[in-house]
Amino acid sequence: MKTKAIVTAVAALGLLAGPAFAQSSTVTGAAGGAVTGAVVGGPVGAAVGGVAGAIVGSAIDPPHNVVTYVQEQPIPSDEVVVKESVVVGSPLPRTVVITPVPGHPTYAYAMVNHERIIVQPKTRKVVKILD
Repeated sequence: MKTKAIVTAVAALGLLAGPAFAQSSTVTGAAGGAVTGAVVGGPVGAAVGGVAGAIVGSAIDPPHNVVTYVQEQPIPSDEVVVKESVVVGSPLPRTVVITPVPGHPTYAYAMVNHERIIVQPKTRKVVKILD
């Protein structure tokens, strides 16, 4: 009976979260959630984790006007190259200078390894990689 209730809940959440799969961080969140759920709860856990990960992933996507603003900024001549991998969800190294996005205090950006990176300025966590 519990399995039937869980499967029904997952199906309902899946219908609600379906449109969210259009963004890359949503897909990344869904994949990560599914893997974690599978390890913890098997196939049912994978389904629940995938839906939960998709919802969390869509919650961190920056607004379209923030993405557009960052895409329109010129690449600086003193662009930073770091040896560490730049990954969504991980913080940028302290050596990377981030620039605030005007009118959006919860977003900043940096140019790292020939990519435009949107971050949360307080935590320096990567929110989206554009190039």
